[in-house]
Amino acid sequence: MYRKLAKLGGLAALVPMLAPSSLWAAGGKAAELVVVADTRVLTSPVNRYFADLYNTDILIFAVWAVVLTCLLGCILGIVMDRIMVATGIDLTKRKIIEH
Repeated sequence: MYRKLAKLGGLAALVPMLAPSSLWAAGGKAAELVVVADTRVLTSPVNRYFADLYNTDILIFAVWAVVLTCLLGCILGIVMDRIMVATGIDLTKRKIIEH
């Protein structure tokens, strides 16, 4: 019974792929999209800097994103380590107590 349902489900999933694109109301190809950040409403200088950077130099924006992600990850790790030590959980020893 399960095999029959699995085959039927597989066949049902193939039906949309076999339908021509005219049935899917497909139009012509879209024009090239330009994605930009709207800087008209930004008041914070930091947000404005990153929005302008995104609009002008995406490579430097990507480098900033990687650097800030690493930095914030390290800060979060240090803060969580201090919280664990403050609550009495010792993560420096790798001893399994349950066994």
